[in-house]
Amino acid sequence: MTTHDIELADAIESVRDQLIAAASRATGQAVAFEVGDIEMEFTIELRKELKGGTKVKAWVVEAGADASRTRGETHRVSFTLKPRNAATGGAWLVGNDDAADLSGLGGGSEAP
Repeated sequence: MTTHDIELADAIESVRDQLIAAASRATGQAVAFEVGDIEMEFTIELRKELKGGTKVKAWVVEAGADASRTRGETHRVSFTLKPRNAATGGAWLVGNDDAADLSGLGGGSEAP
C-alpha cells in the first residue's frame, strides 16, 4: 500500500460526506434538489491483508497508475447508488421544505 491508496469504502464515504455537506450548505435556500442515482466507476486492486486475520480489501487505483500495472491485478467496477433519507426511507433532498419565493427570479416582469 502506498500513501496515495484509497480504500473503496473511503471513496464511497467521501461521496456521502460531500452530499451531506451540500445539503448543509443548502439550508435556507429557496430551491431544493432531489438527489438522483449516483453512478460510480473505479479501477480497483484487490489485496489480501494478513495483519489481524486474513481479509481482502479493494483499493482505488490512481488514474495514471493502472497503466503501469499488469492486466489481472486491477479490476474495473461500476455501480449505482440510490440515496435515501435514512429517517424516512424516501427520496433524499438537498434543500429545505419551505415554500420558495421566486419573485426575484427570471429577470423579467413579476407576476401580479
